[in-house]
Amino acid sequence: MAPVFRVTIEPQGWQFEADFDVPLLTAAERAGLRLPSSCRNGTCRTCLCRLRAGQVGYRIEWPGLSAEEKRDGYILPCVALAQSDLTLEAGAARRSPA
Repeated sequence: MAPVFRVTIEPQGWQFEADFDVPLLTAAERAGLRLPSSCRNGTCRTCLCRLRAGQVGYRIEWPGLSAEEKRDGYILPCVALAQSDLTLEAGAARRSPA
């Protein structure tokens, strides 16, 4: 059985599940949550948010982040894959209209 991780969005406290092989942006959308996005390939940086806890990997070798941003905990959910339970700081997250 493939690993599934719990992702918490702060400051809202919303949670969703993310399969290990599904980008966080896609997993959030499947759970009815919208994170800002545009290109969905790790270059535009529209989805930039901060990883407060947990570990991610990437679908691409070097996402559009500087070394300093990576060190400071910033991630791009459109290409980031959960490798553990996560807490993301994403103040611009919204619930999708029903």
